Amino acid sequence: MKTVLNLFKLRIGLAIALTAVAGLMISPGGRISALHATILTLAVLLSSAAAGAFNQFWEVDLDRRMARTRNRPFVSGRIRHHGGWLALIVALTGIAVAGAWLATNALAALYTFLGAFFYAVVYTVWLKRRTPWNIVIGGLAGSFAVLAGAAAVQPELSPEALLLALILFLWTPPHFWSLSIVCRDDYAEAGVPMLPVVKGDVWTSRAILAHTLVLVALSLLMALLSPGWIYTACAAIGGWMMVRAAVRLYLKPGRATALSSFHASLVQLSLLLLGAIADGWMRNALAA
Repeated sequence: MKTVLNLFKLRIGLAIALTAVAGLMISPGGRISALHATILTLAVLLSSAAAGAFNQFWEVDLDRRMARTRNRPFVSGRIRHHGGWLALIVALTGIAVAGAWLATNALAALYTFLGAFFYAVVYTVWLKRRTPWNIVIGGLAGSFAVLAGAAAVQPELSPEALLLALILFLWTPPHFWSLSIVCRDDYAEAGVPMLPVVKGDVWTSRAILAHTLVLVALSLLMALLSPGWIYTACAAIGGWMMVRAAVRLYLKPGRATALSSFHASLVQLSLLLLGAIADGWMRNALAA
């Protein structure tokens, strides 16, 4: 079971699915049934899992050269690396997109597909080995999950949904750049041009702080729209933690402060999404 969880990167998939739920709950105006919302959430989870498996299938050569990834299933031999996995990955993606379409609408299905496509193909195949800005563009994968949830409720995307998608887009680089500082030697050994490898820790810490300040400001701006006091409190607390960690990293670039920044970004995103979901649930409950 643990091998399967690692192969499909289900922890990341659950986080992506949570962003889809936030997109569902933050969109005003429309409502869908609990069954259809559940199917869409599972579809986003399945498409993300398929993309995660493809990432490991495609990068088996890189994973062998990195200490952090040498125990992944394809590298360790716990799962045999063969073309049948590609057929399964395509099939799972097709099932996910079809499920999203049948349960909601074509636009939500399109965003479900684009999320998987951007992570599996745009980021993994096209960008990761070629440019230090790989994760910036690859960050759209999380944004599409938000849009999938929002489109399921209201195909004409609301300002709240678009703003949350933008926040997710800006969140991804500082999150992964922090991890890249921690694992810089691994990426350098594997020949992956992550930003700390190409520009160094000092330059990367500045980029992390700049992204963090903008995304936290936008997350607080969201409070001026429909989200209520729970979201506002979560955004303020999570934003303060992430900014504090980013400032510490800026003042003292290194693995320890980068790891703290990485963890703070996880807390910030969790609070942001849970706050949006909680306020959306309360708003729907009062309207019922």
